[in-house]
Amino acid sequence: MNKTPKKKKALQGFWFASVTAIMLLMSACGSATPAAPEQAATKPGSEQAAQPAAGENKPVTIVNNGIEMTYPEAPKRAVTMNQHVTEIMLALGLADKMAGTAYLDDQILPELKADYDKVPVLSDKYPTKEVLMAANPDFVYAGWKSAFGDKGVGSMEELEKAGVKSYLQESSNKPGPTIDDVFADIANIGRIFRVEDKANELIGKMKAEMEQTTSKIGTVDKPLSVFVYDSGEDQPFTAANNYMTALIKAAGGKNVFDDIQKGWATVSWEEVVNRKPDVIVVVDYGDKTIDQKKEFLLAKKELADLPAIQNKRLIVLPLSAASEGVRAPIALKILGEGLYPDKFK
Repeated sequence: MNKTPKKKKALQGFWFASVTAIMLLMSACGSATPAAPEQAATKPGSEQAAQPAAGENKPVTIVNNGIEMTYPEAPKRAVTMNQHVTEIMLALGLADKMAGTAYLDDQILPELKADYDKVPVLSDKYPTKEVLMAANPDFVYAGWKSAFGDKGVGSMEELEKAGVKSYLQESSNKPGPTIDDVFADIANIGRIFRVEDKANELIGKMKAEMEQTTSKIGTVDKPLSVFVYDSGEDQPFTAANNYMTALIKAAGGKNVFDDIQKGWATVSWEEVVNRKPDVIVVVDYGDKTIDQKKEFLLAKKELADLPAIQNKRLIVLPLSAASEGVRAPIALKILGEGLYPDKFK
């Protein structure tokens, strides 16, 4: 009579142990499932490589041009204004996070064209505030300060009040920016969109390409003197202490107007003559074609005795390459080949 209760207890113990084991197994499987995407391997340059990393929901705080900005989550509907920042976004694989773009200087980089064509173009220049807000953006990324000016889409503070985060390219709006400042901007965008690995990969690629150029140039004992011609006929508008100066220095040259403590400056032709540039860099953009600019310089009597004019040492640099973006390796190579052609044969 005592056997039956023992059998029941044994049976109950068996089922209890079995159920417990099954629950533990299910619990283990459930806890492992969320970790799988983080562990999945991705190839550099693939679409998956641009996806946000773990911890994407943690707020990111950055001091941008003196303004502390907090980005609670990665933007999903970004609008870019100015070509060089548009190309940074595309190079980071963020086309699917863009609700619009505006203001090209020239043709988009060929390798970025397919992604660019997927993004709505809001305006040839800066869009109106109404056009911008109609795109329902949650983030606005601008290259030049003018984008957030009276003729732009409104200030960063105004956008913040409207619930739209923003970022202004630091390297494009500070005195004496360096190439490292451009890398810092790319790193910041990587943080904001939670694609730090992709940003680091892009920066590493740019550095490697630039190293290929500087290694060919080698050590320059006496840098060639360079005058940058942007525009202007009565008085030339030129690069002073700006990003162009850093690029020229990296290419083994010296900007003849790097002593002027602002980014761009209007100078006199007399002063250009006094500084006797060996080479003239002509910035390709604007109402005048590059051929018109070159013909103007070569025909200007006051410049006839300059070494740059006598030897026809004119280097053409597209504005997109002269801006603080992913084209730094392209700009450096153009300048290096123009300054020291014998070293690139």
